Amino acid sequence: MAILTRKQQQVFDYLYKNWENFSYPPTLEELCIELGLASRGSLYKHIMALVAAGLVESFAGNKHAGVRLTPQALHNKPDYPQKLPFIGKIAAGRPIEAIATMQFMEVPPLLKSEKPCYVLQVAGESMIDAGILDGDWVIIEQRQTARNGEIVVALIDQEEATLKYIEQTPSKILLHPANSRMEVQVYRPDQVEIQGVLIAQMRRYH
Repeated sequence: MAILTRKQQQVFDYLYKNWENFSYPPTLEELCIELGLASRGSLYKHIMALVAAGLVESFAGNKHAGVRLTPQALHNKPDYPQKLPFIGKIAAGRPIEAIATMQFMEVPPLLKSEKPCYVLQVAGESMIDAGILDGDWVIIEQRQTARNGEIVVALIDQEEATLKYIEQTPSKILLHPANSRMEVQVYRPDQVEIQGVLIAQMRRYH
């Protein structure tokens, strides 16, 4: 199977998971809504990469022009019934790089949502007052928007990712820690990209 980026894998996994439920192949606009993506242009690039890999094909058999998986993709897709992509560590202190390992981790169904999700491991102590400890695993619903007060994965300057409460204003974005000893991080809106919203967490006790 072709090597995919994390976002391409999430698009492909959504199509595979739901292909039996589609009454017709979904359009780019419908996929953007379901995947929580703001840009049809970026989704189009991911779809074209999947087309080039032989995993997706366009379909215009009726008034709805959409995309569907190829027979080859349906035949060869490995089954991860209870697993989500585990893509590395996320800072809960100073921002650190999120490492895309694309392993898979078993996650109870009740901790997931219907939208694409992935797992990160927390590194740091800035969210301890929210009950999120160093070493915990967090389940993130992939989204590019969030409400103020939600805990998000924020990508800063396209380089480093961090886990924080978000506060958004027209002129700035504030990333609040849940640790009274740490300061709020303030950025311009163009410096921060929301990559998902925390929906659950897991912990192992030694």
